[in-house]
Amino acid sequence: MEKDLYKFIREDDEIRELIKRGNANLGVLGITDHSEIHTTLVAKNAAWILKEFGYDAHSQQLAKIAGYMHDIGNAINRTRHAEYGALLANDILKRYNISVEDRVEIVTCISNHDESTGSSVDAISAALIIADKTDVRRNRVRIKDKAAFDIHDRVNYAVTEAVLSIDMEKKVITLQLTIDEESCSMYEYFDIFLGRMQMCRHAAEMLGARFKLMANGSKVL
Repeated sequence: MEKDLYKFIREDDEIRELIKRGNANLGVLGITDHSEIHTTLVAKNAAWILKEFGYDAHSQQLAKIAGYMHDIGNAINRTRHAEYGALLANDILKRYNISVEDRVEIVTCISNHDESTGSSVDAISAALIIADKTDVRRNRVRIKDKAAFDIHDRVNYAVTEAVLSIDMEKKVITLQLTIDEESCSMYEYFDIFLGRMQMCRHAAEMLGARFKLMANGSKVL
């Protein structure tokens, strides 16, 4: 694999257009932002998680590529977007100097990142899942009129700060949230995000760690 393949992936016009169109499709459906802001953050955090757990630069690059491409399937349909994205990625990556093993690794990570059908199958997929599911922030909400918010909008808007940290000594991955409970109740937050946080818990276990969720200073998971 080329040392700086991630750079070429980020500059690939087809991939960028798939991310753009997928994000536009989700916008019509009223779903939160899934633009390059999200995909680049997921790529960065997935690589950082692996680095913290001692995985090599090659594994980190695979995580970055999978992270950047993980939502391209939304250009086809939100339902089963992980699987569609994996199939698209498989074809696109054939254009690059990448081994079959690495291409299949990336495809596997993308196809398993969604909580409705996927799960952690190895360390790289686990890092991608944690990076993706912990990207909770107010500016992912597209609608500006609070009166028009649905529960997903209220929950995301309520998160005024989200900090992901790793304590390697204790082997704990922690997501610390500051939630404005006037925007949504804690019950509403868990109604929407419990499945995603449980997926993070299983992903952390794949890395030999525990996942901890803190909300307004209290441990909740």
